[in-house]
Amino acid sequence: MDNLLSELLDVSIAHELNISKLYTLFQELFEEDEDFWWQLSMEEQSHAALLRNEKTILNPSGTLPENLLATDLEALKVSNANLESLIDALTSNPPSREEAFMTAYDLEQSIGELHYQEFMNRKSCTLSDELFKQLNQEDKDHADRIKTYMLAHGMIPDTPPKSK
Repeated sequence: MDNLLSELLDVSIAHELNISKLYTLFQELFEEDEDFWWQLSMEEQSHAALLRNEKTILNPSGTLPENLLATDLEALKVSNANLESLIDALTSNPPSREEAFMTAYDLEQSIGELHYQEFMNRKSCTLSDELFKQLNQEDKDHADRIKTYMLAHGMIPDTPPKSK
């Protein structure tokens, strides 16, 4: 595996774990939504575990399924650093419930998460792609789930959920 791909996987794994950490913080802050945040946090940890597995069993050609990861390593590093700063800031100055949901929604539309969602939504080309999707089939489209939850709980989002 080349160094760039290895580093891209490492930064992507860290990004998924940081998102999980943020959702765990929201779970602790908002008792009325703790099951929702716990589920999202566990799914982000699952994404990280699947990426770790991809790194371990990377095929001999040294490639990953198309669109599985963001390809701009520097942008992903910046996104990850911003996420770490956000977690620190929100730990000392907790957001309102609605701010937490909007933060999560915006995050799910970010560089690392959009590529993952594109991968999950596209038609599978290989057995490896299909296996990855099946292992992760319940973890689809967090942004839509966040918007739907907000609507159901009286928090009006800025934009309607994406249509399927």
